[in-house]
Amino acid sequence: MSRVIIDKKLVTELLTRGVEKIYPSYANLEKKLLSGERIRLYCGYDPTASSLHIGNAISINKLGQFQALGHEVIFLVGDFTGLIGDPTDKKATRRKMTREEILANAAHYQEQASAYLKFDGDNPAKIMYNSAWNDKLTFRELIELSSNFTVQQMIQRDMFQERLKEEKPIYLHEFLYPLTQAYDSVVLNVDLEIGGNDQMFNMMCGRDLLRALKNKEKSVLTMKLLADGSGKKMGKSEGNVVFLNVAANDMYGQIMSWPDGIIISALELCTNIPMTEVKKIESELKNGKANPRDFKMKLAWEITKINRGQAAAEKAQENFVSTIQKKEIPEEIEVYKVTKKQNTLVDLLVETKLVKSKTEARQKIEEGAIKIKPEKNGRANTGEMMVVKDVKKEINFNGDMTSIIIQKGKFNFVRVIL
Repeated sequence: MSRVIIDKKLVTELLTRGVEKIYPSYANLEKKLLSGERIRLYCGYDPTASSLHIGNAISINKLGQFQALGHEVIFLVGDFTGLIGDPTDKKATRRKMTREEILANAAHYQEQASAYLKFDGDNPAKIMYNSAWNDKLTFRELIELSSNFTVQQMIQRDMFQERLKEEKPIYLHEFLYPLTQAYDSVVLNVDLEIGGNDQMFNMMCGRDLLRALKNKEKSVLTMKLLADGSGKKMGKSEGNVVFLNVAANDMYGQIMSWPDGIIISALELCTNIPMTEVKKIESELKNGKANPRDFKMKLAWEITKINRGQAAAEKAQENFVSTIQKKEIPEEIEVYKVTKKQNTLVDLLVETKLVKSKTEARQKIEEGAIKIKPEKNGRANTGEMMVVKDVKKEINFNGDMTSIIIQKGKFNFVRVIL
C-alpha cells in the first residue's frame, strides 16, 4: 500500500487549485487528509465521444494529484450511465447511444488518461465500468433506490425548468441519471467524488444516497470549468473542445486559437505549472508588461507536453512558428501519390483524407478553408498559399508541374505527387 503524504502545503494546493467548492466543507476534507487516512475517490466519464478532451483532463489531473499523495483513485467509465445520457445543462434530450457505440468510444480512455494518472506501480489507479453493477440491478432494487429521492428534487434543476417553460419533453429515464450516478458512490463506497461544477447536483445525490444506505459521509469536490472570456464553457456541445487524441501539431494549434482571456484559467486548470508562476504571469498580463501570445504559447507547449511528450511539444511549437507566424510550409509533409493527370480538388481532398466526404470538401472550399500551392520540378512557386473557393476547381498535372501542396485550415498539409 502506498504511503500517504500529509504535507500541509501540498494538501492546501490540492484542495484549492482549480477547486470551486468542497462539500460538506473544506475543513472537513482537509482534516481527513492531514490525519494520514488513505481515502478512496473517483470521477466518472461517460463515453459520449471517441476521445477524452481537455475539459475531462482537468478532473483527471486532480485525480493524479490525489494519487501522488498516496490516495486510492478510481477512474470510472460510465458505460451504463452513458446509455441514459446525462441531462445536465441540456435543453433537449440527448441522443440515446448503443452499448457498442459506448464501448468503442471508451476503447482508448485509459491510454489517454495515463498522461495524468499512473495505472501501474505501487499505487495504481483502478479503471472500472459502472455496467458491472448497474446491469445487475433488478426492477425491485431500482424502485427501492428511487424511493430515496423526490420528483421535486429532480424537477427543480434549471434545464428541466427551461424545458417546461418551452414545453419540451422531459423523459423519465433522464430523472434516473442522477440516481444511477449516485448508486456508483454506494457500490464503490468512496470517501470523495470529483467532478466539474456542472456535476454538483449529480454528485450531491450520491452523497445523499450513500448516507441513507450506508450512513457514510462522502465529500464532494467540484472543479472550476474551463471557459472563455465571455464565460462560455469549452466542451463538446459548444464545438470548441480540444480532444486528447489529436496530433501534437493540432493540439498545439487549437490551443493557440483560444481567446487570450482563457490563459490564466487554463494554466491553473490544465497544467502543473506552480501557482506562484501562474500568479506572476497573471500580474504581467494585467500590467500590460507582456504579450499574451507568449504565455499562450507556453500554455500550448505545456498541455501538448503532458499529452504527447516534450519532443513532440517542441516540434509542434516549431511547426506553429514556421507555418502560422512566419506563414511557411512545414518541412515534413505527408505525401500522397496519384496516377491521374487530371483531378478535381474535391476528389483530392477526399482521397488524401483531409476531409471525410465530397460534401465536406465542397463545404470547406466554400468556407475558404482550402489553400493550394503548385510545385514545379519539386519546388513550390513563390508567394503564399492561394485560397480556392471554386468547388469545381481542377488540378491538372502537366509539363513540369508534377506536385501540389494542399492545406486545410491552419495546420493540415499534404503534398500530392503525380
